[in-house]
Amino acid sequence: MQRSDAELVLAWSSGEQAAGRHLINRHFDAARRFFENKVQGAALDDLVQQTFLACVESRERFRGDCSFRTFLFQIARHQLYGHYRRAGRDAFIDASITSVCDLRTSPTGLLSRRDNERILLEALQSLPVELQLLLELTFWENLSAADVAIVLDIAEGTVYTRVHRARSAIHRYMREAGASCEEHVWSTSSDEVASWMRSIRAQNLPSVTD
Repeated sequence: MQRSDAELVLAWSSGEQAAGRHLINRHFDAARRFFENKVQGAALDDLVQQTFLACVESRERFRGDCSFRTFLFQIARHQLYGHYRRAGRDAFIDASITSVCDLRTSPTGLLSRRDNERILLEALQSLPVELQLLLELTFWENLSAADVAIVLDIAEGTVYTRVHRARSAIHRYMREAGASCEEHVWSTSSDEVASWMRSIRAQNLPSVTD
């Protein structure tokens, strides 16, 4: 019978290295997905590796108060923000207002392929990093509002408010970009946002920061 994450963490903490490897393999794709569309080149692989290393070093702190995935994303967020601080020579980065597009290390022209999914990806990356993470954790990783609140260190009620803010920002971006989407794609409803978020993930599109 397949062991749960909690059982694997317990076994790992007790010295069973195979349990740790199993746990890492189980969540590797989710960790990599967390950093995609936010960092460039080798930094992506480095951050995934650093996140799992931090999990190894802090596994004793995992008490089962949240799921292991939530714990993993919480560590990944700290690794991402640390990466941004180092890239900015330790300048203060406010993820509530700074977007991935703002953090580009080199100029990037407009996308040549202006299909709907690429414009949606551009819209996603135009959001403040915190809002981008919030949408991805909600619609890609299916985390509950309570778990998203833990990862982002905000109140649960704030999650709902910021999801609405993010949907409204996407709505404005799509209209200003003149995307050839049907009107319902610009809808700020949760169902429509979930639909196009799944579309972006399925396309596995490269980051506009590349």
